[in-house]
Amino acid sequence: MSNSLQYIFGGPKAWDSGLWTASDDRVRGGSSISHLYTHPTQAKFYGHLDTKTLGGAGFASQRTVGDLALDLSCTEGIKLSLGWDSSDQTFTLNVKDTIPGKREDGRDEAGVSWEYDFKAPENGGEIFMKWDEFKATYRGREVEDPEPLKLNDIKRISLMARSFFDKQDGDFKLYVNWIAAVKKDDNDSDDDGDLKKHALEQRSDPRPVWKRLFCGLL
Repeated sequence: MSNSLQYIFGGPKAWDSGLWTASDDRVRGGSSISHLYTHPTQAKFYGHLDTKTLGGAGFASQRTVGDLALDLSCTEGIKLSLGWDSSDQTFTLNVKDTIPGKREDGRDEAGVSWEYDFKAPENGGEIFMKWDEFKATYRGREVEDPEPLKLNDIKRISLMARSFFDKQDGDFKLYVNWIAAVKKDDNDSDDDGDLKKHALEQRSDPRPVWKRLFCGLL
């Protein structure tokens, strides 16, 4: 059987801007800004990327709020469906398995992100991002010998436009139809005994059901 999708945002799950919030370089004194406009079937991530204020650095992003607590351990990666008319910049999809704490001034502390850089196809299309293609970064720089990404507890997802240290700036826009996890092929699944054990574990999991559907066992 071919791989199937478990939708996280979009598709059968209508987009909701209330589930996202801006996380721009303004928290570090920059001038970049981002927005997320949502229609039930599509989201528009857009804004302005400024590199002058911070001397070549800059980022604008929209991230999920709270703790997603997604179990994606039964998946191979993330797939994006993108609409046409997105801008030509390189964008980044970030995932986190930890949520940074707060500094005394109320800003988020820096933390490790797992990132995948991409450009939107000119006429729209799908991009498949395998987990082993994500790279761990800290403050935009790659981390050597990071701890493995905890796929069983993905806490945050974000869309980002960044300068790549003064390589791009200006207005940007990205049209996203949906974000989904790609389930592993049935041939790669555990044996029946392991599946039953996992199902029992899921029943005792206190998280809401919708957050536990990503292994397709309920």
